[in-house]
Amino acid sequence: MSATDSEPQTVKFRGSEDITLVADEWNRGAQTQQPSVLLLHGGGQNRYSWKQTGHVLAGLGLHVVALDSRGHGDSDRAPGANYTVDALSADTLAVIEQIGRPVALIGASMGGMTGMLASAAAGPEKVTKLVLVDVVPRYEKDGSARIREFMSSGIDGFETLDEAADAVAAYLPYRKRPRNPEGLKKNLRFRDGRWFWHWDPAFLTAPIDDRFIREEKLERAVMSLTIPILLIRGKLSDVVSTAGVQDFLEKVPRAEFVELSEAGHTAAGDDNDAFSEVVVQFVSR
Repeated sequence: MSATDSEPQTVKFRGSEDITLVADEWNRGAQTQQPSVLLLHGGGQNRYSWKQTGHVLAGLGLHVVALDSRGHGDSDRAPGANYTVDALSADTLAVIEQIGRPVALIGASMGGMTGMLASAAAGPEKVTKLVLVDVVPRYEKDGSARIREFMSSGIDGFETLDEAADAVAAYLPYRKRPRNPEGLKKNLRFRDGRWFWHWDPAFLTAPIDDRFIREEKLERAVMSLTIPILLIRGKLSDVVSTAGVQDFLEKVPRAEFVELSEAGHTAAGDDNDAFSEVVVQFVSR
């Protein structure tokens, strides 16, 4: 099967607090000894950010699930605007139980934080590998603030798709701007005459975990893991620094590390070919 032959089906899972989580799934029922692959996107993104990587992994015959996190994409918004990493981890654990077989977790940014906690809670028989995409427990505050500024700047919507594309291009100046902004429709919804990002605005304003408590919790979780771990950093990232990588590798010396020279924080979309190659080698080993 080639990567282009494999089209996903849209499926639903039950998350914690009885919310509905929507996902794209490739190769359900695949007869393979390899673990399933569960893809967890970053804050403000959705399952479509994994589309190309999902196709590549599915083309190898792997069972792949790309999940819309609570409050993102087509998944339910969180009761009481509960978007803590603990809540996201609880959703992930529920999805893993419903998948019903071992998984390799691949998490970008927020999804990587979720993956750290979920991997530790699930144990090595249920989560067999962990890929962290441009995320470490002690990330850069300035880079994180820039993400929130970008998300906040579009909270009142855009008049046109081109206006939304301009905002993305300003946020990701190193990424080649698509000629046609139609692809952004996967990330936007049109209502009341404007285009809005497809995530719950309360995600930005809801109370979140205390940063320092969260850092310590994430560090304890990832340091406790005995499974193979791969950290991927985009060289152009302002969220994960070289010092942050060094600190992580000193605390988690078993982890492997790869840096993508043409990618930033949104590594999977910035240089998908290089990203997918690294992920395929690690997951299928």
